[in-house]
Amino acid sequence: MSRDIPVGNGKLLVCFDRDYCMRDLYFPHVGQENHLGGNHSRFGVWVDGRFSWIGTDWELDLKYVSETLVTEVSLYSRELSLLLLCHDAVDFHENAFLREVRVENLDASKRDVRLFFVNDLDISGNSVGDTAAFDPETGGVVHYKNAIYFLVNGRTEQSEGLAGFAVGQKGIGNLQGTFRDAEDGTLSGNPIAQGSVDSVICLRLELEGMSRGKAHYWLSAGQSWDEVRRIDATVKSKGPQDMIARTRAYWNLWIRKENPRLELLPETIRELYRRSLLVLRTQIDWQGGIIAANDSDVIRFNRDTYSYVWPRDGALVAAALDQAGHASLSQNFYRFVADVLEKGGYLLHKYNPDGTLASSWHPWLSDGQPQLPIQEDETALVLWALWHHFVQDRDVEFIKPFYKAFIKKAADFMCEYRDAKTGLPAASYDLWEERRGIHAFTVGAVFAGITAASLFCQAFGEVDKADSYMRAAAEIRDGASAYLWREDLGRFCRMIHVSDSGHIEIDPTRDSSVWGLFAFGLYSATDPRIVATMSDLREKLWVRTEVGGMARYEGDSYHRVSPEIPGNPWFICTLWLADFLSEKADDEQGIAAAVEIIEWVAAHALSSGVLPEQMDPLTGDPLSVSPLTWSHATFVSSVHRILRRLGKIKICSECGLALTDRAPKDHWIDTLYAGACSTIYDICRVK
Repeated sequence: MSRDIPVGNGKLLVCFDRDYCMRDLYFPHVGQENHLGGNHSRFGVWVDGRFSWIGTDWELDLKYVSETLVTEVSLYSRELSLLLLCHDAVDFHENAFLREVRVENLDASKRDVRLFFVNDLDISGNSVGDTAAFDPETGGVVHYKNAIYFLVNGRTEQSEGLAGFAVGQKGIGNLQGTFRDAEDGTLSGNPIAQGSVDSVICLRLELEGMSRGKAHYWLSAGQSWDEVRRIDATVKSKGPQDMIARTRAYWNLWIRKENPRLELLPETIRELYRRSLLVLRTQIDWQGGIIAANDSDVIRFNRDTYSYVWPRDGALVAAALDQAGHASLSQNFYRFVADVLEKGGYLLHKYNPDGTLASSWHPWLSDGQPQLPIQEDETALVLWALWHHFVQDRDVEFIKPFYKAFIKKAADFMCEYRDAKTGLPAASYDLWEERRGIHAFTVGAVFAGITAASLFCQAFGEVDKADSYMRAAAEIRDGASAYLWREDLGRFCRMIHVSDSGHIEIDPTRDSSVWGLFAFGLYSATDPRIVATMSDLREKLWVRTEVGGMARYEGDSYHRVSPEIPGNPWFICTLWLADFLSEKADDEQGIAAAVEIIEWVAAHALSSGVLPEQMDPLTGDPLSVSPLTWSHATFVSSVHRILRRLGKIKICSECGLALTDRAPKDHWIDTLYAGACSTIYDICRVK
């Protein structure tokens, strides 16, 4: 089930499913140690002797307050005659999750409304040795194990404390969990339990007929009992409502840091661009790790998650953040990957958010021979992204520590790790992590990484080193033209295998990732070979159902829904098609074709603006993880590609500036521009 509305601050991340059930809780690293692990921390309502858990019997609308990481969730029960409006946030400074519940009594009679909040934690990812205890000093309930503590508490506008609490055991014998204690409207008050435990707290409102009331629930996260008590005291003194308001204001400032000319694009694209940046922020750890996704439901597929740092995904996200003006976040990522670079000059498969090596299925031994279990594009794309960061930010002091220890070290590895016959990068695993060979995407990425290293060396005055890297890049380009381009197919192939005897085997499967051949500068998007390849991919990989979108590759079996369809539509693959259309566009009509694809993506996002990895090609329902960080980063990057291309195509006849020049920064908070024309491609800012 998708995670429709994640909220976080870089240390504390809380994710809800489409039934508005809290399912994932990460602390103190985003993506590491999920203290819920998919458990259902339910939210329930008792009124007039009737009880209901929020879910399928309610009409739910899960969204965010515009341009913030504060949720706006509407919950309506016709049966109970209640309307609830909820706002959730993780405070931008304190490690506190806050929820405001506004309850509207739609009945004419006076009513006793009780709100129940379940805390079904498995601290550090397991239920062994947890403790839950009522804390008389704070009036809340503390869950703890080792150095992880959570304190849950609440109040209403009518009462300063809880109306009831209970803690107990779950999953032991016939014990389903303490949440069952709530269903009669009264909690037992049991003060402590250990082992596999959960807890429930109750808040109570006495509402007159056709009236409203307000309640607040909060969860403080810390690494000691004293710390969660301090945070709890802060919430009480500042007020949970004011803390939600300040968090809303913070994200309003954050999202408006830069003002690309989004007004040139349709409103749906503008909204998803800003939402994508905010969703990206929730998936980034305070120590720099950019997490691929945090959706524990995928555990059912392979007993593992996406809650890891893939250097490839991270590099592409960092590049998107740089384009959007959030260089400090990308800098933290570059420091993260520099610290984990292997002494041989390469990055491994993936890492935990704390920098330790993560789980992997790439073997160090194949057919009795040792091999590097790497995806070489992961090393290459970090160099590519780092160069573009340097060009944009021009921070020499930041780059200096990377130059010898990371940039040249990684470039030396890539120059040496090449196939002797073709000059192309030697075999490694592809970006989909499924097959080993010389993959077109990896070739494009390695070309870009070595070229970036050459440019760095040129900038730092090492001309001979720069030339040697550029020669290696040229050899890779020649090899791609000689071996990846197939006259018999009329397009580039996705991968080749070179045997020990030098025999070359072609993999002709159509694969959307061939995008990498032009996306990183190996070829121009207008190269006739690229045009032929991308046109063929669009024809064969576009999903011809009412849903639409681009499949990853022919015969993709991952979460496959129908054998009659080449594969499920993926958002990143669909956006790659938009990239091609915008890069080759030479007029407004060409740009409009790319904008149409971007609009398709915006139209198929969840109502909250969250983008999953892929969709069911028949129903449009989200599949695999949601949100996928890569999906949102690609959307941001694709929007910037369109704006850059617009800037080259359209020059204002009145002022001589590119159409996409940014507004002056001295008025960056003000989003209104004077002199806007009615057409999206003919706007000139009045000076």
